[in-house]
Amino acid sequence: MRRAALYIMMAFAALMTAVAASDAQEPVIYDYRVINTFPHDTDAFTQGLFFHDGELYESTGQYGESSVRKVEIESGEVALKTDLPAYIFGEGATSWNDKIISLTWRAGEGYVFDRENLELKKKFAYDGEGWGLTHDGERLILSDGTAVLRFLDPEALVETGQMTVTYKGKAIGNLNELEWVEGDIFANVWQKNYILRISPDTGAVTGVIDLRGLLPAEDFVRGRTDVLNGIAYDEETKRLFVTGKYWPTLFEIELVERKL
Repeated sequence: MRRAALYIMMAFAALMTAVAASDAQEPVIYDYRVINTFPHDTDAFTQGLFFHDGELYESTGQYGESSVRKVEIESGEVALKTDLPAYIFGEGATSWNDKIISLTWRAGEGYVFDRENLELKKKFAYDGEGWGLTHDGERLILSDGTAVLRFLDPEALVETGQMTVTYKGKAIGNLNELEWVEGDIFANVWQKNYILRISPDTGAVTGVIDLRGLLPAEDFVRGRTDVLNGIAYDEETKRLFVTGKYWPTLFEIELVERKL
């Protein structure tokens, strides 16, 4: 019995070593190619960006400026909008069936809207801060500015689990806007010009998308234009879009694996 127990312990230790080694593997680095550009509302402090049935939706932040909106991609015009109360700082959002679910920064409450008319249907509570939100078809995935991603039941809107995101074995925080892209989680990192590609099974960063230089220097307005934030993937057309807070441009990009 002791020998069997020893074998089990050794096998478990070997498994943990293999997991740690795989988690510490060098992530793939991606550069980008700009495929197309579209106007973006420079009054939109982008917090969430997503497609549903080929239509683009956006949530915005800042006290007195927060909203959930549907956007005409070609013109950048706001087709439909619901403003949040002035005391609310809006954060990330995603769609779920016929609803849009959005977060708030420090209010500890989220909102559920009717997707067709953006009318508020109900509120729900959660612990901590809300930053980014997406879903994998089964669970909502929420970021709160730390290295931890939280999973929520999309109907009951209660937490069902957590996962720590690691870069070469080390936890990496400031995870912000999220998007589900072909089986992986894409995450903005607050105040950084890159996006992380994250395994939803292990939390390991498997890729880093380097977006430095995306917005031309002449398009930055000092004291106004803010950081990269906003990832939207159109599953129907397989197109990837990114933008930033108060940016004048929405970029359609293609990822190009860097040859080291």
